[in-house]
Amino acid sequence: MTGTTAPVAAGPRGARAWRAFGTRLRHWRRRAGLTQAQVGLRVGYDHTAISKLEHGTRRTPLPLARRLDHLLAAGGDLLAACEEAEARERAEAVSDVRGPVPEPAGQGPLPGEPAGGTLAAMLPPGTVLPARLPAYGLACPVHGRDGCAVPALPDVVALHARFCSLGPDTSSHPALDTDTVHALTALLAVCLRADEERAWPEATAVVERTLHAMLRWMALPAAPYQGQLAPLAAEYAQSAGCLRLLRGRNGTAMAWLDRSLLWAATAGHVGAQVAALSDMSTLARLEGDGPSAVAYGEAVHRAAAGRPWAGAMSDLYQARGHAVRGDADRTLHHIGRAWSQMDRAGERDEAEAPWLSVASVRLRVESGAAGALRDLAAATGERRYALRALDAAGTAIRLLPPGMHSARMLFLARTADAYVCAGEPAAASAVAGPLLDSTEVHPSTLLGQELRGLHGRLAGRTGGRPEIDDFVRRLAAAVR
Repeated sequence: MTGTTAPVAAGPRGARAWRAFGTRLRHWRRRAGLTQAQVGLRVGYDHTAISKLEHGTRRTPLPLARRLDHLLAAGGDLLAACEEAEARERAEAVSDVRGPVPEPAGQGPLPGEPAGGTLAAMLPPGTVLPARLPAYGLACPVHGRDGCAVPALPDVVALHARFCSLGPDTSSHPALDTDTVHALTALLAVCLRADEERAWPEATAVVERTLHAMLRWMALPAAPYQGQLAPLAAEYAQSAGCLRLLRGRNGTAMAWLDRSLLWAATAGHVGAQVAALSDMSTLARLEGDGPSAVAYGEAVHRAAAGRPWAGAMSDLYQARGHAVRGDADRTLHHIGRAWSQMDRAGERDEAEAPWLSVASVRLRVESGAAGALRDLAAATGERRYALRALDAAGTAIRLLPPGMHSARMLFLARTADAYVCAGEPAAASAVAGPLLDSTEVHPSTLLGQELRGLHGRLAGRTGGRPEIDDFVRRLAAAVR
């Protein structure tokens, strides 16, 4: 297996920090008497990648640093050097509301435009558009919370076709009328609802095709399209990133989220900024990078200072970053802050983040707290945290609106994992068993990653009970 790492694209201080890490890595490798090829073979990376790490031309992901530290018996020295390099990179990153987030590449490459037929051919049978906006947490960028009517479905299909037909070399500047904006907003609402209910597998392709058309419109010279489309493009890009994240496509997810952050800042769209930064924190955590997960969580607070709903989100994502590192004091501190800010959310919050009307602040806080407490229980082995995770997960499940199928499955997987951490494997098997009958369980998806963690913790803790052994075998088959 040949691993890959990200190139260093930071300024002088960040580059020096990674060179310092490389020097430490070379020291410990030589002390262990191993060649670069031998080290690479044992951690799943090509020897050329190890060479680049030692020269400081490639970043070292925290999980890899942890494996290298263990392999070379560095006693935590390599892990500390990696964290220091990450911290120096964040310190020199842009100092605007994105805080530690690298500057979005405004002209960088994005995922390719998906192929396929027309929107009419891709719509699922019986598609029903919302009659008015806002809908499913999306407000019209022209009329906002005041509301507006949505064109009929045949008109939406025609408007979408005309919008997407603009070629990159078009010399004319067609008008971007409000009906088109209404149609695109309503279409995104339909995509998000259908994907949540697993009723439309092509939703991701429709979202990304529309995004590529937006890119062409905003590239037109001497036209106001960038200002007109930036708020909606930020919503589309964040949704594309989230959809990719749920399917385990983390690299392309980050590319869309990075662009969403840029457009949201351009448009002053606080809700989209917070949503993108939140998903970035989730991506970092899934990669085992707790410090970056915390840093993105901190950036949420700066992006929406003084907003209780954003403060609650910020503390939740910081809690989850600290939890995977087993830092109980900081995890519990941020969970407590999130709970306290949850009760202060009001009408202003929903105006800035309409998606809160789909899943309330309390639902997000309870589900995030459940995840953080479960991670903390797994990291520390403390049963009391697992029991608290079960309470929070149960509350989140009760708060779920009807139809949020994907979220329900994730919460059930998290509940089963908390049962394992609490020393109750039979309860875990009973909760998660029905999930394995779903066709949606795939190793690369977010649900698959949750179930893989469950399998890792449950294996060897069955107590020799045949029914649990059978569940573990089924679980292994589903996530590998």
